[in-house]
Amino acid sequence: MRHRIELPARLGAQFSVQQAASAGVRRGRTDAADLDRPFHGVRSVSAPTTFRALVDCYLPRMRPGQRIVGRSAVRLWALPFPEKWRATEPLEIAAPQENSPPRAHGVTGRHLQAARAQTWRVGGAPVVDPIAAVFSCARELSVAHLVMLLDAVVTDSMNYPGVAEVARPRSTLADLRTRLIEWGRFPGSADVRRALRRAREGVESPKETETRLTIVDAGLPEPAVQFELHVGGRLVARIDLAYPEWLIAVEYEGDGHRTDKAQWRRDIARQRELEERGWIVIRLTQQDLTHPGPFLARIRSAIAERSV
Repeated sequence: MRHRIELPARLGAQFSVQQAASAGVRRGRTDAADLDRPFHGVRSVSAPTTFRALVDCYLPRMRPGQRIVGRSAVRLWALPFPEKWRATEPLEIAAPQENSPPRAHGVTGRHLQAARAQTWRVGGAPVVDPIAAVFSCARELSVAHLVMLLDAVVTDSMNYPGVAEVARPRSTLADLRTRLIEWGRFPGSADVRRALRRAREGVESPKETETRLTIVDAGLPEPAVQFELHVGGRLVARIDLAYPEWLIAVEYEGDGHRTDKAQWRRDIARQRELEERGWIVIRLTQQDLTHPGPFLARIRSAIAERSV
């Protein structure tokens, strides 16, 4: 059996054919069947099976000034894009106005003025800042999904999904307003303006945003986000969504609350203390968001009861 020639370690797991040639690897080796070809002129020791692996495979092709934008940038920042990643989804790469955008199978090339976005590096990949990431894919999204993304961009919560994966730069609602003025008109800008009016700081999860929007879209008053109840200088509870004037708490329970025994016990203890202090606690799950009628009726009933 013929053994394959071992590749130089300095090439890494993904490399361009040109890099291989510079390292003394002949074309016959880079054309061998044991190497995957994720993009033209790129070789990988294994086929990419995740979004991050696909990005790493494209890095050898990146040219100066090119940046990851659109939904690809949203995914790289671990922001909550509504559709799950699929291997057939092209990477979105933007070039400066003066350069031609990339053209290759598996890539959507675009133009983006250099001044419109800051350039950050996430795991070595050049990417536009989170605000520009959202703006550059706005035309693909509904207003509700844009609200979810804007909530994620401006949150300061360390509990928000994805924050532990990528250290995102902190932005505020004021930052969003300023950037929107700077960008002016662009595809989806009208929906971004609508979404910005509904975005809130301090949100801790995409489902919390979805719950808030479901409540408001049903004609109910907007609840406060992450309301903190202090008694005698002690934090009794931080409530997902609350109507403090009526002592009504609305809590979304993700699977983590069910599968984490310690979290489940803390939830029960907190609910017990809130109820002892006169609060009505309304807990809901994904099933309630899929069929919101009953939980919305429960909120209406609680408001009516407390408004008397």
